[in-house]
Amino acid sequence: MNQPLIQFDNVNKRFGDHNVLKGVCLRVFKGEITTIIGKSGVGKSVLLKHIIGLMEPDSGQILFNGEPMAAMKRGERRRLERKFSYMFQGSALFDSMTVYENVALPLKEKSRLKEAEIEKRVLDKLEALDLLNIDEKYPSQLSGGMKKRVALARALITEPEIVLFDEPTTGLDPIRKNAVHGMISEYQKKFGFTGVVVSHEIPDIFYISQRVAMLEEGSIFAEGTPAEIQDSSDPVVQNFIHGLMAPDRETTGMESRKACEVHFLQERSRLNRHGTPFSVIVFTFDNIDELYEKTGHVGGQNVMNHFIDMLRARLRITDTCCRYGLNRVVAIMDGVDNESAGRLCHRLAQEMTGVHLAIAEPGSDKCFRISAGIADVKAEGNLEDAVTAAIYRAAGLYEFQVCE
Repeated sequence: MNQPLIQFDNVNKRFGDHNVLKGVCLRVFKGEITTIIGKSGVGKSVLLKHIIGLMEPDSGQILFNGEPMAAMKRGERRRLERKFSYMFQGSALFDSMTVYENVALPLKEKSRLKEAEIEKRVLDKLEALDLLNIDEKYPSQLSGGMKKRVALARALITEPEIVLFDEPTTGLDPIRKNAVHGMISEYQKKFGFTGVVVSHEIPDIFYISQRVAMLEEGSIFAEGTPAEIQDSSDPVVQNFIHGLMAPDRETTGMESRKACEVHFLQERSRLNRHGTPFSVIVFTFDNIDELYEKTGHVGGQNVMNHFIDMLRARLRITDTCCRYGLNRVVAIMDGVDNESAGRLCHRLAQEMTGVHLAIAEPGSDKCFRISAGIADVKAEGNLEDAVTAAIYRAAGLYEFQVCE
């Protein structure tokens, strides 16, 4: 495996009698989003402050590209600090400043750029994040989701290599939480920064992260890919994940990816023993990034939620429906063959093609393009194999669009 960009090596931190970090070992790789999860008060924000240099460990070391940060000379440390940016919990915008002034502030404080160059950079960044028309507004005039985007624009204005996000969705409703996660994922791909996110938003963070680490009682209790964390057999990990997913399930009606995997294995067993058919349908939102750019992340999430509501209304109580990434939904229908599943897709396509929700007229370019594929389930395959097969079979099979 490649050398980590940031590495915690047996880091300890104590405040009085309270040992907050206990032998923390963590790896963050360049160009990835790593998310730190864990219960409140376990030291997630303290860990983040150690990365950016706001705190120093009592023992152990933090390495950047293999070099101990504590051994760096003052000039090296300053150059390293300029590689970082921080998106604070609650956005932390200055109420007395306009959006433009908030975003320009890091350049005015930390660079020697002339005003004309600062203006160009700020306007370019605002345009890239679809904020150009609100540059003269004040934070009090913005929605919560819009404030988050302004805070992200400010965090990215210095073109950092590493961006740290401390609970970026605090205080937002479920739709705007999903929108912020989509925004972080989209702009990480667009600008190429390394992201470290502190969050307890499950399952959303599994869709945007390449690595996830769980902090428990001051130590990294589990670390791996999102799939490895979700598939962990450790009861501490599973209790934490399912405890946070219960409210989300009540809000959205969507099950976890793990629940879909369990249902798939149950139905595969019935297929092998009794020949009872079942179907796996994968719905893919083909142009989600394009739509986010045109309607904003909240508008895009509204369209996706509308589609999910229509899908759930046509599923039975015994069927399972789950998110399978930022732009995919999987439905597992027991006792249903592929022909019957195809009829469901056909009805959805007929009912939703050209649906007009709010902003755009039917036929405009502000529409989701959705494709549906049905897996040819194999006797020994797993859910991931079925999803891959369904995606492969989706092209030209069932396609429809929903306009926002």
